Amino acid sequence: MERREFLKLTKLGLLMGAAMPLAGAGFMSQNGHVKDFLLIKRDTFDLLDSVPNLNQDRKQDIILIGKEYENLKKLFNRLVQIQNIAGYGHFNVISFDEALKLARNNSKIGSFTKEDLELSEKLFNEKGDTFGFYGEKVVSELTADVTKNETKKIPYTGHFLYKGKAEEMYKKIQKDMGEGVILTSGVRGVVKQMYLFINKTIKLEGNLSVASRSLAPPGYSFHSVGDFDVGKVGFGAKNFSSEFANTDEFKRLMDLGYIKIRYPEGNPYGVRFEPWHIKVV
Repeated sequence: MERREFLKLTKLGLLMGAAMPLAGAGFMSQNGHVKDFLLIKRDTFDLLDSVPNLNQDRKQDIILIGKEYENLKKLFNRLVQIQNIAGYGHFNVISFDEALKLARNNSKIGSFTKEDLELSEKLFNEKGDTFGFYGEKVVSELTADVTKNETKKIPYTGHFLYKGKAEEMYKKIQKDMGEGVILTSGVRGVVKQMYLFINKTIKLEGNLSVASRSLAPPGYSFHSVGDFDVGKVGFGAKNFSSEFANTDEFKRLMDLGYIKIRYPEGNPYGVRFEPWHIKVV
């Protein structure tokens, strides 16, 4: 979708004046005023330290409301159905075109609607700093494909790694660390990243900005080009929290030089601290 068309669609979906979430269509800032979210910009330095808790709402957070929020939930439900049909592992590397085809050819899912396609394009094409994510975009096309013969599925994890540097690094980590460390997230195509980002946004009642402070928007994740996550076996969801930095496994990974943190504490990207993230690219 051209940016001019995107802007037009966004403006058409906005209400003027104050509104409550789900009361109208469009996007609104946390201060209660509906705005064209393309025009909201924030100072990177104010973002870093003004609110210690990145999960806390902020005055100019961008929130999906009304019809757009309902459309987001419908799009997510369709992605859930696609994952159920494709399988958890394959869904990590499925392309947008493959997802469209799978949905179209399966009567239980059904073809993507016009609203599904427009919202997918909006989420992918909008600049990350609109939401408050200041990292670089690493995938330029919504329909970008993960070249399957360049990846390898890692046994007992449900995840893939790119062959070459990423796979070699993980093998070396396993050799040096033993069975106490496991791959918790590998290659993520655009569809998987969109699924994760939308899921997070829905849990936050439509707040795209808070979602972007803990998860890269689709197109911005380095998981798409080589990075991966590791965790402590048996540590569960805490592997994706700052608690992982207190484990012996993390300290050992640091001592061995494997952890080159892409998103350290107080980073300029507006993202939470990610001690579990292995920087490859």
